[in-house]
Amino acid sequence: MAELLLELFSEEIPARMQAKAEADLRDALTKGLAEAGVEYGDVVALSGPRRLAVAISGLPEKSADVSEEKKGPKVDAPEKAIEGFLRGAGLTSIDQAQVRSDPKKGDFYVAIREIPGRPLEDIIAGLVPDIVRGFHWPKSMRWGRGELRWVRPLQRILCVFDGKTVEFEIDGLKSSNETEGHRVHGRGPFKVSSYAEYKETLQENGFVAIAREDRRLLIEDQAHMVCAQAGLELVEDKGLLEEVTGLAEWPVVILGEMDPAFLSLPPEVVQLSMRTHQKYFAVRNPETGELASNFVVVANIEASDGGKSIAEGNARVLSARLDDARFFWEQDKATPLEKMAEKLATIDFKKELGTIADKVERVAALARELAPKVGANSDLAERAARLAKADLVSGMVGEFPELQGVMGAYYALEQGLGNDVIPDAQRSGTQSSEDTGSRISSGELSGMTNLQAGLSEAGVRKIADAIGDHYKPQGPSDAVPTEPVAIAVALADKLDTLVGFWAIDEKPTGSKDPFALRRAALGVVRIILENEVRLKMLDELAVPRTIFVTRQHLRFETNPIDDLLSFFADRLKQYLRDQGARHDLIDAVFALGEDDLVLIVKRVEALAAFLETEDGANLLAGYKRAANILKAEEKKDGAAVEGNVDASLFAQDEERALHTAIETAVSRADAALAAEDFEAAMAALAELRGPVDAFFDSVTVNADDEKLRANRLRLLTSIRAALFRVADFSKIAG
Repeated sequence: MAELLLELFSEEIPARMQAKAEADLRDALTKGLAEAGVEYGDVVALSGPRRLAVAISGLPEKSADVSEEKKGPKVDAPEKAIEGFLRGAGLTSIDQAQVRSDPKKGDFYVAIREIPGRPLEDIIAGLVPDIVRGFHWPKSMRWGRGELRWVRPLQRILCVFDGKTVEFEIDGLKSSNETEGHRVHGRGPFKVSSYAEYKETLQENGFVAIAREDRRLLIEDQAHMVCAQAGLELVEDKGLLEEVTGLAEWPVVILGEMDPAFLSLPPEVVQLSMRTHQKYFAVRNPETGELASNFVVVANIEASDGGKSIAEGNARVLSARLDDARFFWEQDKATPLEKMAEKLATIDFKKELGTIADKVERVAALARELAPKVGANSDLAERAARLAKADLVSGMVGEFPELQGVMGAYYALEQGLGNDVIPDAQRSGTQSSEDTGSRISSGELSGMTNLQAGLSEAGVRKIADAIGDHYKPQGPSDAVPTEPVAIAVALADKLDTLVGFWAIDEKPTGSKDPFALRRAALGVVRIILENEVRLKMLDELAVPRTIFVTRQHLRFETNPIDDLLSFFADRLKQYLRDQGARHDLIDAVFALGEDDLVLIVKRVEALAAFLETEDGANLLAGYKRAANILKAEEKKDGAAVEGNVDASLFAQDEERALHTAIETAVSRADAALAAEDFEAAMAALAELRGPVDAFFDSVTVNADDEKLRANRLRLLTSIRAALFRVADFSKIAG
């Protein structure tokens, strides 16, 4: 068996594109071989800053021989039809065809053509150029006078099969058996004849670690080592680690040092400046947990001075970035958040939905409404909402958009704690609210200049937390707000966005969701569930709808609330499925029309546990049997199954026992449901299992006596109605 080695060598490939391109090249090559009828063994795919490579072992020297059959006309077909068949099949005589028989269609001709396999070199020589020309990059370019598009200028194509070069040409670039190594340490070129030689040559002579995983582990290990040697601790950053893995062919980790004065900046600013602009890892003091005045940089060269000059150069570049950040920090701190917020009136949120200032007004009103329902103080929630978007016009957020909300929280603390704040320790004897520390009434709120004046330290910090957390969660791994004021503002912000976009009929379609409305709805779901917030969604969606209409002076042509509630239901289903819940159980509970998300989850969990028991499984089977009978009878005569059960018509003990069991179970289940004890409700219904089994074993539902038959059908209807108290069992599989 032979081996194929393909390498596409170019100028620097963007780090974010490498992993997908590696997989795409592997998939395209293996798919092409499979379509050519070629079986293969192990496949190794590689990618780096300047190369994509695939090595495939276990290949034959040629593709398999193929026997191709072509069905012809019947043996008694006209001469012209037979002549056409011979020409199409490449036969010179009908004697070269076989005769097959079909019981229905009679005897017919079949031409069998033996197609010999093709040499694999020929298959590869045709396949690779097609793959390269059709390869998809998020962004690509042309260079010189050629027509080929690639992510960066393609410089070499190494293609070796069974130790020999597979010859072909793409846009003037000829294939060869040569590769290049590191630009500085071992450029080459190097001739190779196998994957093993390729790997060893680049590693030993070319100073290239060809495998992504090898480079990733090397960087991680070295980073932890240089930090440990200095008594420091690396700040883990998986995203940055993945990115620098694609930036260095021969990674060398160096510990640098910056001016400690920069640590006066918020740590998020320092870390983001390192990460975004310079691709440095932050470092912290393991004893205090705070950032240290150091950083970790991944170089692509082994310096003769051990990296000292590289570290100094990177420190100078970082200092310039942090000097800019410090300028913005000091400038922003001097501008009250209320002054920043005034500029929001000049920025459109969405043309049809007004400015960001308009949105702030709506969110503030909604946060005030939501606050008591989530255990927050209404005054604090409204104040926080009015300041939450102010940092969007700050210099720091202009430089680092990722810090929106975060910087607002810092500014709130810087400005609020130094502005007529009552220290918590001195609050006894004041007229402050025990919850907020506020010395003013809500009626005076609208006339205030500084929205943090007169608050206690705790009140200021709650406002700051709400500002910093109100965008959360921004992804599946992001934490949700947990402090009540932050919960109120975060919910208000997302609900206003959703109701507004539904009002102007700009909903997600297919995979398109330019305004991240699915993320906003999933954020609402997570905030509610992870904090066990008890809200009736239908009622809560009506509130922002009313506020929206009042504030924007617009009318809803249609009522979007029901449709939006369905959108939330879909996000809840997604959330529960991700948690491992069965989709049919989710549908069974949703069919009840419940809109309290916390209760829906509890019902699903209780139903899942119930159906895992023997009683639950058997009761489901009994329900299905009853439902099937009722379905058939309802098609014939719906009135036959309607009405109350008449106990005087019972002819058998099993009927009486089932009727009594249903009444008892329903009474107990209703009491349990009222107490939101879904496990107890399921347990009450589980008592029906025995009576239901006995009824079906001994009682004939379709009795000759019409009154008896109708009464028994109504008894089955009462089984269905009893179980519908906890879920629609018709939607449960099994």
